[in-house]
Amino acid sequence: MEKRIIELEKKAAFQEHLLAQLNEVVLEQQKKIERLEAWVRTAKDRDNVGDFVKPLSEETQPPHY
Repeated sequence: MEKRIIELEKKAAFQEHLLAQLNEVVLEQQKKIERLEAWVRTAKDRDNVGDFVKPLSEETQPPHY
């Protein structure tokens, strides 16, 4: 019986350790997701800032050409 309890305690300790490791991975992934979401928002904002680049059909050649 004691041997069985020891094995169960080992398994529980292993699972606690594994759960802690998985939690770290999930936290890192969440940080990456948040950074990527911020990057996408920034890229969208930059795209919506204005149309400071004219379409090619409306562009004129610079005077030095």
